[in-house]
Amino acid sequence: MTVSYLLKGALLEYGVGLVAKIPNVVIFQFNPETITRKIEIPPKPTGAGLREANQAGEIPVEQISLTAQFTTHEPTARLKPLSLAVGIAPQLAALEKMARPHGPAGSLIDKAVDKIKEKISGKGNENTQKIPRESYPRLLFVWGTTRILPVTIDSMSIVEKQHDALLNPTAADVSLAMSVLSIDPCSDDWMAKGAAIYSASMRDTLALINPAENVAQLIDLIHF
Repeated sequence: MTVSYLLKGALLEYGVGLVAKIPNVVIFQFNPETITRKIEIPPKPTGAGLREANQAGEIPVEQISLTAQFTTHEPTARLKPLSLAVGIAPQLAALEKMARPHGPAGSLIDKAVDKIKEKISGKGNENTQKIPRESYPRLLFVWGTTRILPVTIDSMSIVEKQHDALLNPTAADVSLAMSVLSIDPCSDDWMAKGAAIYSASMRDTLALINPAENVAQLIDLIHF
């Protein structure tokens, strides 16, 4: 049986707050063949900090690494005018943007939002020097229907393998290392909270299926 539709992985950058910016979305042209998932378990408490024998430490951190491939040599890519003009530069630029801090808020929208907040709080003071705000993008890693994870990019390696006559990249491998975020219950990032709750509930549901399927095998082992 052939699969008529293939789900593709993606990285989604989104905004939160009063005014949400236009999302920055990169859909993997080809799904990575392998994904490495590492669950780093923090050390357990010892000494005076230990209260119970099975007391856990901090929340484990899941780290995900993969290599995504992009090219203009794929048949559907050739039909896109932008692919012919600038190659895969837009996809690489969008990914690189996800790994860099936003920098000081300088847009008209950001300034307008800040002014509204000052009026509401009454804390505006022209004699004070504001510290420019810098923050990393808020990202969701989408991998199938059971994993929609809030992540931050730890490292990114871009290998441009081929270029056109104007030196636009036409083929590249992008290696990504990401950490899955643990969202504070008091956070205003409702997108990340919703994604984290959804993915955790799907993981718990899948974990329940495992013993249900193995009951018959367990009975056979007991009677052996």
